[in-house]
Amino acid sequence: MTLNLIIVAATVIISILAFSNGELAEKLRFNAYLIKHDMQSWRFFSYGLIHAGWMHLLINMYVLYSFGKIVEGFLYARFGMKGVLYYGLLYLGGILFSVLFDFRKHKDDIYYNAVGASGAVSAVLFAAILVYPEMKLFIFPLPFALPSWVFGILYLIYSAYMGKKGVDNIGHNAHFWGAVFGIVFIGLTAPDQLGNFFTVVFN
Repeated sequence: MTLNLIIVAATVIISILAFSNGELAEKLRFNAYLIKHDMQSWRFFSYGLIHAGWMHLLINMYVLYSFGKIVEGFLYARFGMKGVLYYGLLYLGGILFSVLFDFRKHKDDIYYNAVGASGAVSAVLFAAILVYPEMKLFIFPLPFALPSWVFGILYLIYSAYMGKKGVDNIGHNAHFWGAVFGIVFIGLTAPDQLGNFFTVVFN
């Protein structure tokens, strides 16, 4: 079993348990106030193991399964078993980095909570876009596929805009900063992929 599948399986199991166990969900969700004032630093990572509902869970895990195997396969082919470690660092780093902005913003707001692996999933998705920028992605409800790099640009713009507006309960800031982490991670571990990315974009 690959590390990506292990992450998907663990997240699904713990999320399902938390659906019917409010105490477990409360202990794992991201809360910047409790991290700062009660030293509950595990919440920087544990929130990625639980989700707000079935649709939230299924979408995140479908995207993670689909693109995680691409990225993990690329890293393994390039670095061997060290690539599996790199994939774990990409995922965990995405979980942490994607909420640092909201931690700073909400560290004195006891009522702000967040759940879901979306930030880490964004990191993996954008790593996949850098690794294979020639991919085509179908985005509902568009009847045609978009080049992955076009989707990536639109995703970043939309996430930044919606995060600034703050009009819904979706973690747009986590999406944006998770994506940034994925880009930086591939840029550091496989910098030649940046050249390949820009070659595809500008050809």
